[in-house]
Amino acid sequence: MFLLLFSSPTLASHYAGAIRTDLTDHWVGYLSLCLFVLALLLVSLEEFIGLRKSKPIVLCAGLIWVLIAWHAGQTGTSEAAAEAVRHNLLQYAELMLLMLVVMTYINAMDERGVFRVLQVWTAGRALSYRQLFWLSGISCFLISPFLDNLSTALLIGMVVISIGSREPRFIALGCLNVVIAANAGGVFSPFGDITTLMVWQQDIHSTTEAVGFASFFSLVLPALVNWLVPATIIHFAVPDRPIAAAMDQVTLRRGGYTIILLFLATIATAVAFQGLLRLPGVIGMLTGLAYLQFFGYYLKVTHSARETGVPDEEQLGIPPSAEGHRPFDVFSRLARSEWDTLLFLYGVALSVGGLGYLGYLSLASELMYGQWGPTLTNTAVGLASSVLENIPAMYAVLAMSPEMSQGEWLLVTLSTGVGGSLLSIGSAAGVALMGQARGSYTFFSHLRWTPVILLGYFGSVMVHLLLNSSRF
Repeated sequence: MFLLLFSSPTLASHYAGAIRTDLTDHWVGYLSLCLFVLALLLVSLEEFIGLRKSKPIVLCAGLIWVLIAWHAGQTGTSEAAAEAVRHNLLQYAELMLLMLVVMTYINAMDERGVFRVLQVWTAGRALSYRQLFWLSGISCFLISPFLDNLSTALLIGMVVISIGSREPRFIALGCLNVVIAANAGGVFSPFGDITTLMVWQQDIHSTTEAVGFASFFSLVLPALVNWLVPATIIHFAVPDRPIAAAMDQVTLRRGGYTIILLFLATIATAVAFQGLLRLPGVIGMLTGLAYLQFFGYYLKVTHSARETGVPDEEQLGIPPSAEGHRPFDVFSRLARSEWDTLLFLYGVALSVGGLGYLGYLSLASELMYGQWGPTLTNTAVGLASSVLENIPAMYAVLAMSPEMSQGEWLLVTLSTGVGGSLLSIGSAAGVALMGQARGSYTFFSHLRWTPVILLGYFGSVMVHLLLNSSRF
């Protein structure tokens, strides 16, 4: 019943002329729900059965839309179904391309030895794992409002994975901390999360005043509580010993610092495209990828046999160069992107979009906002986002377009942003880090701490209700 009530689409009401479909009491709807639940079950069992999480969810997405297309063909609504799936696909494509650019830059920095150098530098400062735990969490919380939570989690998460490579237990706890901190930090800035950006740009119906840029900063303290409560408890499980020193000396490869600067320039370009030009931020990210492509060309044409580097990566099928080290190739960085993660997000977006097209959005809207009231509903939507991923959950709320106060809109922004931290599959940051730290940070390593994260979740909601009561 939980999934039935909170299944949310990315279709919404963007198409005024689209035919409304209600198959919530039809066998097509019931079968689609069963397929989705089964796929999520297989995803949660990935570390036990060895089946990559993308496989069941991608198959589920295809089967759901096959059922929709079959019914549409029987009822003469094929055009509306085709329009709906294209809309879902477009919205997923924006997220996928953004993640692809970030992953490419991170892989490029890894290839240049940036994270290995950080590992050696950290070990040389005699930091403990607990100190690194707090440094990484604070960094994520402060950076994600500007860099966005996904990019921040991937960047800082890679640092945690590299430095903690000799301590798998720390990697699990460190990645968990990074996900919580990045998601919490992302909720008090329009650029910190895709969900906050959606609320900021959407023409919402508020009974008080619009949710402007400055309004998001009223969520700083609730977001801080959301991270600090679980982080304080998890702290005692983090190994309290110095980080193991690296046995070898590492030299940063040529162009490493430049790639870091180009990555920052790419983020700035995306923010400018979004904030100044009112274009999708992903266009700015892809423009920034061109910066790396041109710099990669420069590194390639100026490559010499004396250049230090890493051995050729045989798993990519790249033949060794004469000197044993290959020149930089941006497309080999693209090839190393975590495609299992990207395909998993595709499956979630299309599956949830299909369930929404079947009519579960209208059912949820009538029951929740019509009978429960906005505060209870907005809190519950955050819990649902841990299963359905926060972006589709926010799409559902915006599609319902309920009449709420500014405080309620800020509440649902907070709940969907931090609610995704309850499960590793609840946010793009968690899904991405599962791919980067395969085998160390998993669905169940995250699930063990869900009760603790839940304390932070309800704590942040209560702080918001108390501190921002004048906005309701």
